[in-house]
Amino acid sequence: MLIYAVADLHGKDQRFAKIERQLTALHPDVLVIAGDLTNYVNPTPVLARLNALPVPVLAVRGNTDLKRVEGLLQTYPNLHPLHLSATTIQKVSIVGLSGTVPIPFRSRIQFREKDLFEQAAGLVTAQTVLVAHPPPYGFLDEVAGKIHAGSRSLYNLVVVCQPAVLLCGHIHERPGITSIGNTVVVNCNLTRGSSGALIEIDPDRSPTVRLL
Repeated sequence: MLIYAVADLHGKDQRFAKIERQLTALHPDVLVIAGDLTNYVNPTPVLARLNALPVPVLAVRGNTDLKRVEGLLQTYPNLHPLHLSATTIQKVSIVGLSGTVPIPFRSRIQFREKDLFEQAAGLVTAQTVLVAHPPPYGFLDEVAGKIHAGSRSLYNLVVVCQPAVLLCGHIHERPGITSIGNTVVVNCNLTRGSSGALIEIDPDRSPTVRLL
């Protein structure tokens, strides 16, 4: 299966154009958006435009997506919210965690995280593609080249559950690919010349990832 992954769309026309060009060129099976689809206000035009894309769109909310975006995603036939659910496409399970609370020098998915991560741990296996808006603490999360601003709880979840892939965004300065144990971590944001990432999932081998 081919996943085209992006983050930090922020409803901007030029970033939509990047997505549309890559969909035409790559023919992925699904588009996954790791948060910040919109930019705080008037999400409806953005969601309608995403709904019109020629592949299924799976998404989590980021810090610039209002809470009501979660419910709105469910009203469009081609949009699928991932928060605390396992969506299976071509036998690949994709699980999401919505939200991000930026606080000094790090991020949290939400303020009360214990129950959230206990539920998520029950959904994540070694074959899962996990989607969250912030990166895990210490990995592709440097702000200004030196301050780590990722999520410690997300890092702990990855260490314990070792999903096949973690897709994230949020830190615009750090698109890239790294790993935590057996997990491939991909910051797939659309900023600074990046057009996201292409991930090929094959049950008979390790995932392959290419930044675009």
